[in-house]
Amino acid sequence: MEDYPQNQMELEKRFATDEACRFYLEALRWPEGFVCPRCGGTEFWRMKQARLLCRACRRQCSVTVGTIFQDSRLPLTLWFRAMWHLTSQKNGASALGVQRVLGLGSYQTAWAWLQKLRRAMVRPGRDDLAGAVQVDETYVGGEKSGKSGRGAAGKSLVLIAAQIEKGRIGRIRLQQVANASGAVLLEAVQTMVCPGSTVQTDGWGGYSQFSKHGYVHEVVRESAEMGENLLPACHQTASLLKRWILGTHQGAVSHEHLAYYLDEFTFRFNRRKSHSRGKLFYRLAQQAVLVEPAPYSTLVKRHP
Repeated sequence: MEDYPQNQMELEKRFATDEACRFYLEALRWPEGFVCPRCGGTEFWRMKQARLLCRACRRQCSVTVGTIFQDSRLPLTLWFRAMWHLTSQKNGASALGVQRVLGLGSYQTAWAWLQKLRRAMVRPGRDDLAGAVQVDETYVGGEKSGKSGRGAAGKSLVLIAAQIEKGRIGRIRLQQVANASGAVLLEAVQTMVCPGSTVQTDGWGGYSQFSKHGYVHEVVRESAEMGENLLPACHQTASLLKRWILGTHQGAVSHEHLAYYLDEFTFRFNRRKSHSRGKLFYRLAQQAVLVEPAPYSTLVKRHP
């Protein structure tokens, strides 16, 4: 049963203590009851300092160990408010906004928290797109002189896959790719789209191998020029993505960390029909206890 606060007042009242936050995370991490990470035991004793002692192997653990909350020195109550602020804002939140709202001591802390939460926006084992899927690329980055279209310098290439449901955009996937070569595009699509799906693209040669790898490939336009509105689902997604980056983050998204911002946009877009902001909070908290820790040293590294 999905259990989440309906508004901020309910959030503040319900999660006023770290203990309440821990009990909530325990229910999300172990919905069928406690399971020891080491031996799989299901019985435990509660110890001091929020530790759980497995009766079988006698190993102590915590609900936050092995999650994005691991080793955090700040209280869970503050983390919960950060998650609520991030999911309750229609267009998301910037690190500066989170720092101001939560009264965090440094911009660096706010930025690191958002980066960790963006990692939790990708559900482990999520289903790939299926059915009819439009695929196209777009460039993300500041205005720079030089070559336009495929091969543009100084910008990041993003592959868009948009599932079509009853003539409308369903779920999407976004992936930053190194270039528009056939090998790179095929590898990216294989991580986003189920084999046997109908993949609609333009006439770019990089897509020509799709039919040989389990996809029904449809070329909806022979022209390989980017920017024409003949793949409307991809075109609309690209337009919304660029508007979101420019509006929420003032365009200040580095190429090195773009992939995580794409994950956030995908999380929001695929839940755009949700009538409750609380449900987005619930999904984020649910996935936060399933994602491995992300130390600061890994946050500042370039996305693989």
